[in-house]
Amino acid sequence: MKYFVGIFKIQAQPGEMQTARELLADDLAEVGFESFEDTTEGLTAYVQEQLFDQKAVADKCDHFLMPGVKISFSVDKAEDKDWNETWEKSGFAPIVIKNALCIVDANSPGNDVPSLPAGSPVIKIQARQAFGTGTHQTTRMICSVLLMMNLKGKRVVDCGCGTGILGIVASKLGASEVVGYDIDEWSVENAQHNARLNGVDNMQIFHGDANVLSHVSGMFDVVLANINRNVLLADMHAFNDVLHSGSTLVLSGFYADDIPMIEQCTAALGYEEVNRISEDNWACLQLQKK
Repeated sequence: MKYFVGIFKIQAQPGEMQTARELLADDLAEVGFESFEDTTEGLTAYVQEQLFDQKAVADKCDHFLMPGVKISFSVDKAEDKDWNETWEKSGFAPIVIKNALCIVDANSPGNDVPSLPAGSPVIKIQARQAFGTGTHQTTRMICSVLLMMNLKGKRVVDCGCGTGILGIVASKLGASEVVGYDIDEWSVENAQHNARLNGVDNMQIFHGDANVLSHVSGMFDVVLANINRNVLLADMHAFNDVLHSGSTLVLSGFYADDIPMIEQCTAALGYEEVNRISEDNWACLQLQKK
């Protein structure tokens, strides 16, 4: 996945610097940035190339909330490397969700799998430059929602599938067919690999963005999308086009403060909220099409 790196210099009083960094990080997250590092002069932040909006970033800096604080920035291509490499090598401990699902690191087979009720799925994930292992709040929340749904015989789409974890979970919980897509070739390959690793043979993964959906025949019962807020809003019509009345839309990847904006968009398309959960200010919405 290709990234831009932004170098942000903050001119503020010494006692205001940390607050300014935190507010700036919040602002940048709203326009697609996803990783932040404090520097002596301000902040370094990373954004996927396809999500970068120069005008939106400049507007955030020009209209910063703290009076008297000035922000300048420069943006360049980030080094093309596996940003998850260190994390991938260290792995993750087994993750149990609602005592009914366990996600384990396929690279660490020695990890003890907790005792779960009979029939509870155990999902093996091997992450390679892809998002989605269950360690992040948004992934866990969508998995929690899936556990509360009846997926037997349902047709499911995993949008921006990353490692493929959500589609794999849906398949293990009874979905009859799963379609996934991702803009990152590494993610597509990783999702295909993880599907094979878990014996999932009813899952197709495509390379591309939401336009992929216009080339897939038929309607779907469930759309899963754990994506940046701005991408969710931009892709909502594409999601809507493949959902029939009574279908379910499960969304995450955004903050609780973003819920009004998300629901304004979905309400206009005829969706009503069924359930919402949050964890550490991250949010997840389950909506139904009228």
